[in-house]
Amino acid sequence: MKNIASLPGWAKIAGGTGAAALVAGLGFNTWWSGEIAAPATEDSPTVQVDIPNGSSAQSIGKQLAEKKIIKSEFAWKLWTSVFSRQSSGAKAGSYQLSPGQPLPEVASKIWTGKVTEVSFEVTPGSKITKMAARFQSPEFKQKTGFSIQAADFIAATQEIPREKFPWLPKDIKNLEGFLYPETYSTPKEGVTAKAMVDQMLKQFERNALPVYKAEGGKSGLTLLEWVTLSSIVEKEAVVAKERPLIAGVFINRLKQKIKLGSDPTAEYAFNIGQTADKPLTLKQVGQPHPYNTYAIAGLPPGPIASPGLSSLKAVLQPDTTDMLFFVAKHDGTHIFTRTNGEHNKAVQEVARSRQQPKKN
Repeated sequence: MKNIASLPGWAKIAGGTGAAALVAGLGFNTWWSGEIAAPATEDSPTVQVDIPNGSSAQSIGKQLAEKKIIKSEFAWKLWTSVFSRQSSGAKAGSYQLSPGQPLPEVASKIWTGKVTEVSFEVTPGSKITKMAARFQSPEFKQKTGFSIQAADFIAATQEIPREKFPWLPKDIKNLEGFLYPETYSTPKEGVTAKAMVDQMLKQFERNALPVYKAEGGKSGLTLLEWVTLSSIVEKEAVVAKERPLIAGVFINRLKQKIKLGSDPTAEYAFNIGQTADKPLTLKQVGQPHPYNTYAIAGLPPGPIASPGLSSLKAVLQPDTTDMLFFVAKHDGTHIFTRTNGEHNKAVQEVARSRQQPKKN
């Protein structure tokens, strides 16, 4: 290492040649090693440091010293002004820093913008309104440190950014189904609804679109039809191994021009939820609606939720089957049948089993 007195600007920083000589006399290498790498203990906590936009190196050093991230403002000033020459250009944001990190590493994080990231999850089968409500909830804010107004998120999903994502189907009114379910990481500072939506679309483009490009042509389904049918499979399937069979049943019904008769589409159409104790009624499923597949033939106009990759693949690789019906049992599995008569018997069997008292 160079003698400290020979470094540019040293006299100005140290307060004159006398100060330089004093530090040099104390043994610069020993002193400097202690200043840039304060050893951490196993239980050294991380500390959040917020750097406002336009902060100077001096103000940052003062905050770091106050929070005991660095041992002295003087060492910070020496590093930023002389050794690294990074006296300006710090990136604003929140940083998680530890007293055990070497000073150069702390400086590097702040000047390269390695800000604190937070994660949020979009689960398969989520629909836009449910995502919006969750992102606004107090529980979500407590877990992630940020929240998004539900109205802002819904508004962002109604903008179709074809300039960025030209593959998006034409004539869709919102991005339902194309917000890829995944666990996301994002900088804590400046999270917006639009940024979240763009991140989800990029993941769809990265993970789902190649699957369709490779295998979608053989299915005869358009991109929109593929995602729509996959979303219905996602909502119907509880047990993973049944997805290809459920997809096979729906494809058979489409080919034979039989109405899909899917409960989740009726729930989506009328914004209702059914339970084992309170199933959909004949009156409800009989109401006309573009998304109610008990009332319309073929697929609804668009997806009813965000399908996961397993459901997307199941629609392109369905089981070869002659089954045309299925009914859900209380354990999440289904009884699959070929004829309407067999299906009615299965429905009655499930109804009887639900009425039987539970064993202790």
